[in-house]
Amino acid sequence: MDATAALGLAGTTLASYFAIMNPVASTSVFVSLTDGDDAVTKRSVAVRSLVVAFGIVVVVSLAGNLIFKLFGISLATLRITGGIVLFIIGYQMLQGASSHSHKPSDADVAASKDAQLSVAVSPLGIPMLAGPGTIATAMTFAAGGWLHIAISLASFTVICGTTYCCFHYSDRLVAFLGQNGMNVVSRLMGLIVASIGVGMLLAGLDYHAAAQADPHSSNHVSGSFVVITSGPSRGT
Repeated sequence: MDATAALGLAGTTLASYFAIMNPVASTSVFVSLTDGDDAVTKRSVAVRSLVVAFGIVVVVSLAGNLIFKLFGISLATLRITGGIVLFIIGYQMLQGASSHSHKPSDADVAASKDAQLSVAVSPLGIPMLAGPGTIATAMTFAAGGWLHIAISLASFTVICGTTYCCFHYSDRLVAFLGQNGMNVVSRLMGLIVASIGVGMLLAGLDYHAAAQADPHSSNHVSGSFVVITSGPSRGT
């Protein structure tokens, strides 16, 4: 992979993780779950939730190929399934509703009120930050090989840092944007997530068709997420 392709992949991973994790929208949930806590507790919750999310992404990225082999999952199948998951999440965000898979349940919220720091694991770490959409995206990026894994994890680290800043200055951010501003950002992120999902789905279908046409070609063994946004050439 040349420098241009690496930069393109880095930009794609950053945009994807930012849109799916949606630090701004997650901040409003963080504020509600840590309401009444002191600054030290809020900081601890923020750090622990991001460590949990990062740990999950690292595990699924490194163990992705093993999972594929264990369950007989092809790259095309993963891209198609991941695309459907992301489209559903993005569509729900566009409608102004949080995705059920990335939204803490009422029971989780009630339980977290009684155990301050446990909120860092659930519902904030899982499924708010590291939900199905984040996991599916990480696994798809990881399918391209070690360089893709490194770029993906580096991008996710940047997004985790951005999310921590949003959590740290959560009161100011919520006061600055207001509820209307938060809703606009969430819908914009929903459009991006849905678009990424459609791109993954179309690339998965195209990849499957190309693999069926030439199943012995080494070009179909692996691929990068850059291909997801443009689609593989049927002539290669």
